[in-house]
Amino acid sequence: MKTVKTDGQLLSERFEVAYNQVHEALREIVKINDDRFIVLVKVGAKKYQVIETFKKDLVQYARLRNAIVHEKMEVGFYIAEPNAKVVYHLEKMADILSRPNNGLSIASKNVISFQDDDRISNVITSIKNHGYSKFPIYKSGKCIGLLTSSSIVKWMAQNMINSSVNLADIRVSDIMKFEKNHPIKFVSKEINIFELENIFEKSHKNKRKLECVIISENGGPEEIPLGIVTPWDLIEIDYTDE
Repeated sequence: MKTVKTDGQLLSERFEVAYNQVHEALREIVKINDDRFIVLVKVGAKKYQVIETFKKDLVQYARLRNAIVHEKMEVGFYIAEPNAKVVYHLEKMADILSRPNNGLSIASKNVISFQDDDRISNVITSIKNHGYSKFPIYKSGKCIGLLTSSSIVKWMAQNMINSSVNLADIRVSDIMKFEKNHPIKFVSKEINIFELENIFEKSHKNKRKLECVIISENGGPEEIPLGIVTPWDLIEIDYTDE
């Protein structure tokens, strides 16, 4: 008997295609010696925020996929059919995982940096106007580290006279002497969000807390910063709104 192709069967075929795309993307992202879909999802969810976001749905879709594929009675006939909303959602996940967002998409792009000979009063004005607490500092055209608001406060506490501090001749370099070494990494603008998460994950495993990643044209510390990514930027990504 000839099977008549229906809209429902088309949805099942789209579901299979999207599922396979997700599976292939998980292999590329997670990179473990076990390519089972559920294993990739569970391992990947521990490392990547986007996979953690989709974990529950991906597990459910794996069960649906088993019903669709393994219980298929004949070519073009499916015992279970996904609805259009499920298919669209899986296709959306396949697109996000297969073509991950560029790192600059989650970076703070209004990067405010200072030279080591700038007046510290300019930094304090930026803290007031923008609410930032960390600033890349450059010397002779190269980034030499981060200046944080906590170090400014520490310096002021130690240099206060009669409840006041004279900042007139104080330069960034004076405060940098009080600044601890903040691990930072420079990457090119081509980096994607999964590669960024890998950088922070490796830093965590090595017990070396990475303060931030600075994105520049080619990843050089002497280049103009295009964006800054902190661990919080990765945690706060909401893929459900895309």
